[in-house]
Amino acid sequence: MKVKIVSKSAFDLPAYETPLAAGMDVRANLTESIILGPLERAMIPTGLYVELPPGCELQVRPRSGLAIKHGITVLNSPGTVDADYRGELRAILVNLSNEPFEIKPGERIAQYVVARHEKVEWEVVEELSETERGAGGFGSTGR
Repeated sequence: MKVKIVSKSAFDLPAYETPLAAGMDVRANLTESIILGPLERAMIPTGLYVELPPGCELQVRPRSGLAIKHGITVLNSPGTVDADYRGELRAILVNLSNEPFEIKPGERIAQYVVARHEKVEWEVVEELSETERGAGGFGSTGR
């Protein structure tokens, strides 16, 4: 699938880091570092603008390395960019650790996954079909 992109970033386009990766790492388009203190959040610019095909969304997801090593995650994970949005792509990052974290210019801050989605039409009914699980949720199928 081809996706139109305008880059006003000083850094590389989002890219797959391995041949079978689902997500593309995206970089912070910063001219100087930002310090994200414990429990602080910030909207980090990427300098990127996209035109997604109809029926697609761009999901903004955390990078696992930043999450486990530094407690940095995408606050509204996964963030969704709709096909009709034309503004700059940004990532809302939060520091869930007890230590300040430096976000450097060009640092890989999140990952993008482009995914197809369906539009639904609600069908109002009086009851739903039965399943073995039923209304059980939030841990009802095991630990």
